[in-house]
Amino acid sequence: MNILRLLDKLSHDKFFTTEASRLETITDISSFGKKAAVAAVPLGLGTLMAAETKSTPITGTTLKSTLTDALQLALVLEYLENEYYAIGLSTAGLIPNADRTVFMQISKHESAHVSFLKSTLTSLGTMPGNKPTFDFTASGNFSPFTDYSQFLVLAQAFEDTGVRAYKGQAGNVMSNKVVLQAALQIHSVEARHASQVRRMRANKGWIELANGGSMPSATNPVYAGEDNVNQAGYNTGTAFGAAAGSAAYDEILSGSDAQAIASLFIV
Repeated sequence: MNILRLLDKLSHDKFFTTEASRLETITDISSFGKKAAVAAVPLGLGTLMAAETKSTPITGTTLKSTLTDALQLALVLEYLENEYYAIGLSTAGLIPNADRTVFMQISKHESAHVSFLKSTLTSLGTMPGNKPTFDFTASGNFSPFTDYSQFLVLAQAFEDTGVRAYKGQAGNVMSNKVVLQAALQIHSVEARHASQVRRMRANKGWIELANGGSMPSATNPVYAGEDNVNQAGYNTGTAFGAAAGSAAYDEILSGSDAQAIASLFIV
């Protein structure tokens, strides 16, 4: 089966994620602007985008809207992560020296993702959305910039949200295979971020059941549905137990669910 068709099918069912437990698995991206966008997508998306748009033109306003809406959603999530890590890194005494290297690298990746998504939307003739005003306390429920343990909690929640949200939008960007491939490349990096942060919190690199791993109840929407053990009519829980069966498959987040989660941190 064509890999793009397979990925589209999986985006509507269940999709596998990969585990990464070493800092070395996080790719070194240090450029910004257009260079950052190209670094985020090793195939040189800036050059390919124009060619891809000509070879597979958008054939209707609805199709284009579906594509650009998915990219706008991804941009909001990347804005959120990018600003979160920038504030965390600039807050004196918050992040221990031993962990700063990790978050400095993740921050570079998120900045590159923002640049890529803005460039892609512009190339498709759509104005990128403005960065929202964020409230990372979620109306006073969190104190991430005065309590490092809470900083890690939200970092995990944001990364886990991003991984599920990118999978959920795979089918909506199928009209442009270059965008799809780039989105999947970002998705895999976000999965590595999530696994790294989860391990920094002494969690497993993958999600078991629907509790996210020692997470406060306020983050429950991030993990809703992750306890599913039924995959294409096959009960993985019966074969391997509920924890292992649910962990073997990472569930998607719909666009509306991802937006609802992000809105908790938007003024």
